[in-house]
Amino acid sequence: MVSIWEYLRGDKSYTFDNPGGQHKVILTKSTPQHAITGSAATTGYLYVNLHWTMSAGGSRRPSARESVKRFFSPRILRPQDPDSPQNSEPMNVDLDLACMYELSDGSTGVVQPLGGLFGDLQNAPYIKLSGDDQYGAPSGETMYVNLEKKDKFKRLLIFVYIYDGTPAFEQSHAVVTIVPQTGPRIEIKLEERARAARSCAVVLIENAGDNQLTVRREVRYVNGFQADIDRLYGFGMQWQRGYKGD
Repeated sequence: MVSIWEYLRGDKSYTFDNPGGQHKVILTKSTPQHAITGSAATTGYLYVNLHWTMSAGGSRRPSARESVKRFFSPRILRPQDPDSPQNSEPMNVDLDLACMYELSDGSTGVVQPLGGLFGDLQNAPYIKLSGDDQYGAPSGETMYVNLEKKDKFKRLLIFVYIYDGTPAFEQSHAVVTIVPQTGPRIEIKLEERARAARSCAVVLIENAGDNQLTVRREVRYVNGFQADIDRLYGFGMQWQRGYKGD
């Protein structure tokens, strides 16, 4: 199987063991929905990846050597607010990938780095976050969904939130990529201006039955956090303030 490193470098030599094939679908406002269909595409693992890069004038695609160097270096973004002092200190932007879920039995929950809720692939919720990348390393953050248990899923809401630093969605070019076992990978870009937003509901995945998953672009920026996203989508969970490492 090809590593996530090779996939994100743009390697097009995919085989059956390399999920997603060589094509991609970009969900936009005008084409917000895509169906993952067929028994092959809706089995195995569904990969969900968050990757972001620093906003900079005249930016270019980094070389492999630069990517490795950046993997071990903090990703620093500078505030671009014209009201900010010119000598403002650089800030780290820590984007976290997360998922609210509702299972077919009505149970709800969340998979996220905050609180160490990394999930489980073999037991409910059948979703697992691979880890917490704090600085937008080349491989980003990856979540796995066990589609062998797809009958247990009703809906999955993939969202992203900024844990530390000031809101900076407009300064970090973030992309969420969904990769099924077969068929095109699906990209959702977080590229709209949302200066005050602290979180973003990115994409809703629903089980349509008959070996079909409906993937719908949301990209709804929220000035608050998880509880505010929950209220928008009606998961009905109770929330309290949390800290990384809890």
